[in-house]
Amino acid sequence: MKSLLVLGGARSGKSRYAQQRIEALDGSFAYIATAQAFDHEMEERIALHRADRDERWHAIEAPFDLAGAIRDAAADHDAILVDCLTLWLSNCLLAERDVKAAVEALVAAVMACPVPIVLVANEVGLGIVPDNALARLFRDEAGRLNQTIAAIAQDVVFIAAGLPIPLKGLADNSR
Repeated sequence: MKSLLVLGGARSGKSRYAQQRIEALDGSFAYIATAQAFDHEMEERIALHRADRDERWHAIEAPFDLAGAIRDAAADHDAILVDCLTLWLSNCLLAERDVKAAVEALVAAVMACPVPIVLVANEVGLGIVPDNALARLFRDEAGRLNQTIAAIAQDVVFIAAGLPIPLKGLADNSR
């Protein structure tokens, strides 16, 4: 596995699957977290994620400069888990960052990454059309981001009800 994109809905098992794929490897791992704790509930979610990882993991917070975090992590770790692209995109949109430039930098960093990298993202395009412009923009940008990363990833898996459904690659069929 060089690069793996793990897609799925909320609470589908994406993060657990992604972590298991990384933990099947040897060495030290970077966990690049894109979430920002704006409330107590999100603080609790972040704490639970941290508690679920052992001493092999090093947490890196990257709510905006995801490409830089990937480059830095690759220099010091044997594998990288990015969780999640969807929250990173939300951060960029809400901060009115240049999404196109940020995605281009992300693509370059993923393609140049010398260690295995697993990226987690929500599939948000399976529901109804959102009722407001910001939500529609987010859904559209998330769909474009997922397509862009899926195009460059060696492997792509969709998770439904905790079950991995291979979409691309996975020549060794390991799940």
